[in-house]
Amino acid sequence: MNTKLIAKNPTAYHNYNIEDKIEVGIVLSGTEIKSIRYGKINLKDSYAYLKNGEMFICGMHISPYEHGNIFNKNPLRDRKLLLHKKEINKLIGLTKQKGYSLVPISLYFKGSYVKIELGIGKGKKLYDKRQDLAKKDAQKQIAINLKNKQY
Repeated sequence: MNTKLIAKNPTAYHNYNIEDKIEVGIVLSGTEIKSIRYGKINLKDSYAYLKNGEMFICGMHISPYEHGNIFNKNPLRDRKLLLHKKEINKLIGLTKQKGYSLVPISLYFKGSYVKIELGIGKGKKLYDKRQDLAKKDAQKQIAINLKNKQY
């Protein structure tokens, strides 16, 4: 199936060591889908949590659709994620025992459905973030030096 990327979470890899990924569906209303098609979505401060054996995503901002009037929903409401029971039980075990977090990495269309890629990872410490930034800067400098070097 063809996929079309809608939005990425810019802080997911910066704040977490992502060890595993899982694709999940999401329950949305019609006006939310129309806003998503226009790209009016923000995943920056969002996370997934488990409640009563179901999974929800919190903090995902979908701007109200301009022509939606009374059918618009609250932009920051919690939205239900669609997973199989076996997947939910696996994620419950990881989050309770090992202290993992569920962070959305990207949101995309897969065919006509909206899917979210959830990352399962542990939060980074401040010194880990600094090391990652130092590595990134070093790689950038190496690339610049190789580009400018004349043979």
